[in-house]
Amino acid sequence: MGDPSLSAPPSERLFEDRLDSWKEIASYLNRDVTTVQRWEKREGMPVHRHLHDRMGSVYASRAELDAWMRGRNLQARHENGNNAVPADAPAQSPKLSSAFPVKRRFVLLLAAAAVGMAIGAILWLERTERFWRNPIADAQFQTVTDFDGVEQAAAISRDGHLVSFLSDRDGHMDVWVTQVGSGEFHNLTHGSVQELANPSIRTLGFSPDSSLVTFWVRRPGRPNAAQTGGDIGIWAVPTLGGEPRPYLEDVAEFDWTRDSSRLAYHTPGPGDPLFVSSGIQNSNQRSAATPIYKAPPGLHSHFPLWAPDAEFLYFVQGELPDKLDIWRIRPTGGTPERITSHTGLVSYPVLLDRRTLIYLASDSDGSGPWLYSMDVERRIPHRLTSRFDRYTSLATSADGRRLVATLASPKRTLWRLRIDGSPAEAPAPISLTTSTGFSPRLGTNYLLYVSATGASESIWKLTNGTTTELWNGQGAQVIGGPAISPDGQYVAFSVRQRGQTLLYLVHADGSNPRVVSDSLDLQGDPAWTPDSQSITSAVDDHGTPQLFRVPLDGRPPVPFLREYSVNPVWSPDAHFVVYSGPDIGTTFSVKAVTAAAAPHSLPKLTLTRGARHVAFLPRGGQLVILRGEIQHKNLWQIDLATGAERQLTNLPPEFDIRDFDISPDGREVVIERVQERSNVVLMDLPVR
Repeated sequence: MGDPSLSAPPSERLFEDRLDSWKEIASYLNRDVTTVQRWEKREGMPVHRHLHDRMGSVYASRAELDAWMRGRNLQARHENGNNAVPADAPAQSPKLSSAFPVKRRFVLLLAAAAVGMAIGAILWLERTERFWRNPIADAQFQTVTDFDGVEQAAAISRDGHLVSFLSDRDGHMDVWVTQVGSGEFHNLTHGSVQELANPSIRTLGFSPDSSLVTFWVRRPGRPNAAQTGGDIGIWAVPTLGGEPRPYLEDVAEFDWTRDSSRLAYHTPGPGDPLFVSSGIQNSNQRSAATPIYKAPPGLHSHFPLWAPDAEFLYFVQGELPDKLDIWRIRPTGGTPERITSHTGLVSYPVLLDRRTLIYLASDSDGSGPWLYSMDVERRIPHRLTSRFDRYTSLATSADGRRLVATLASPKRTLWRLRIDGSPAEAPAPISLTTSTGFSPRLGTNYLLYVSATGASESIWKLTNGTTTELWNGQGAQVIGGPAISPDGQYVAFSVRQRGQTLLYLVHADGSNPRVVSDSLDLQGDPAWTPDSQSITSAVDDHGTPQLFRVPLDGRPPVPFLREYSVNPVWSPDAHFVVYSGPDIGTTFSVKAVTAAAAPHSLPKLTLTRGARHVAFLPRGGQLVILRGEIQHKNLWQIDLATGAERQLTNLPPEFDIRDFDISPDGREVVIERVQERSNVVLMDLPVR
């Protein structure tokens, strides 16, 4: 058969040769419409118009265009005296233009690959923050205090010249101030304020003009104060000395914008409601403030902090004490935005500039807290300090050039004393072969406690002066304290290990450990039911801790109490269980329910944060609690039938009890003492 094109009628060949629009002509010549129209006007490119149609209606012949292009190229080479091609001319005849799309696609593919590699490199650099710099890498450090005892809650004035802090240098906790570099320290409160310490919030600060040192204070005794948080406020004392006076009544924390035009603060009520006000200069004008946010039930919102440009308010939100993160919100309100993802002990955020955030946070294994930094736009956390530096407070000057912090080295030890009605005696230290001891629990003729080595915690047993390790786990963190069965033969305890929360059961001699539950997010102390058939423990259920029963025979756990409830303790007669409710301000209530989860009447009991563990005396109806300030408490005995109270200990101010337990015969108590040894340090940062 012949070539189909040669056998086609002349009319069909003419139709196939014709291009019927500027668009088709431009496409055939691999040029845009504007170029081919210019060629037709200036260089006589053969284009035909329909005589009876609109002027824009054109057609052209492929053969004529090919001939014109060959002549145009030849003329260009002759005029140029070389083989150059005009800038707007095709590289070759349109008959060969089919090679252009291939070459063009190849070039485009190479360009796309290069762009993709560049984008990938940029994303990798952003993800790894290849060019991130430690903001304190070249800082100059100096020790501000070197006292015996405790210094904490350090704050710095906006100009960076004054530093205030809490210290027990004179035998009780007071507000102190010093001018940087002077070496002189001034006690501003002289024992006139009874309760100043609260590690869960920023307790100290300065007024914008640095004429006042402000401090958090709790004043017990006001009607219904414990239920509303109304016993809390911000007071102030002149930097040069004078009488303390109210500064912001019924406020727990506050922060001014850099230009002092707006004030953000939160009250101590449920959810720590956050307010923003404009142009307020004293506490009498706070009625104009606008509420912008309130934390969900059971959560707290502390450490409010303005961004340098006042575009955001940063704050720490979560479940106390160690399920917290940094969030931010617009000053007009709205939905808050999560910045960090530690879910740990997070506190004291500061901003060196609009993007550089520094804060304190513990690691996933519970160690710390350490100094961390983050670019708030990229949100990759960087730990700035070694595992040997533990920080407890942080503040910065207004220009971000000077940081002040407290560097601490806590020590936890166990002490023993009798409470059987004999004259009060001083507690005696218990000799341990481990470096630390905490969360004590007493069985018959033995003591259990938790000890820490590096990033791992383990359970130890002390019997007749001999210490043996009962259980250990690599990287494990013990939650609460161990629970001893009513017959003393078994021990139950909760641990957090490798991202899981596990409930263990082990014989009292350490043999046959087994996991009872690995599917629950356990919280606080576990408790044996009096029949020894199950464990009662708080479980985080959709963000709220609630009591569950965990059977020991393999049956699935079941909910027991559908409300905020932690640290259960069963009465010896098994009729009811006592538990702790949510924090309101710095206090929480102690409640009880029957074995059927019905409300059980108790005398009104409101305790201070940090004292959640309670214990029954064996004779029944008598509950032992810790009562007092956040960092100084004593043991009290409560008669649950009459409400009568009796103080069991009278410990010195420097004796900070964090946990305790009563012996099975009710005659002896073992207490956990925490001794903080800390100093204030100053960091001068280089110009950024």
